[in-house]
Amino acid sequence: MSAESQKQAVAEAAVAEVEADSVIGVGSGTTVNYFIDALADSGKKVEAAVAASEASAERLMTHGIEVVDANSVRELSLYVDGADEVNRHLQMIKGGGGALTREKIIAALSQRFLCIADESKRVTVLGDFPLPVEVIPMARSYVGRKLIEMGGRPDLRKDFITDNGNIILDVRHLDLSQPIARERELNGIAGVVTNGLFAVRPADELFVATDTGVQRFEAA
Repeated sequence: MSAESQKQAVAEAAVAEVEADSVIGVGSGTTVNYFIDALADSGKKVEAAVAASEASAERLMTHGIEVVDANSVRELSLYVDGADEVNRHLQMIKGGGGALTREKIIAALSQRFLCIADESKRVTVLGDFPLPVEVIPMARSYVGRKLIEMGGRPDLRKDFITDNGNIILDVRHLDLSQPIARERELNGIAGVVTNGLFAVRPADELFVATDTGVQRFEAA
């Protein structure tokens, strides 16, 4: 099964988890694009969606799915999103597409967080994928120095501005063996909006696309 076929299969499996007439959270990225398309093709009607990126919002609206602001909802029944890396505890690195802050807000609003991914995203220890850190522009140098002090090697993501008007530092070589503690430590640096560790609020379930079908996991 090709990578694209795997994404299609896991997207369709996620659509089966959507409750009709509910308000859902929708993440961003290529696998989520398959989910949006599969949701539209299924004929299942949702009341509305809260989107993690402008690109996802546009795709949802193109299919006639109403997009609402996060401030208009108290909670979401389901949030569907991908991951750049995910471990057996369903802690993740996210933000390769730059939507980590909105994704983290939607995750916090959601009763259930369903991560959808292909099997290449499953890892034993997080950290091979560079960790995105969203930073207020005036704090770029200060935050960069702090990241270096922590053992990281930050690189400015060139020609990229988040939907919130901020920059991204992609950080390599950080020790992420204690993801919850590291997430909180990074978020305590002045000028950091948030970072791409989703450990304090991990996924509740993981659907993984493989050559033999979609496998379902809960946190170990």
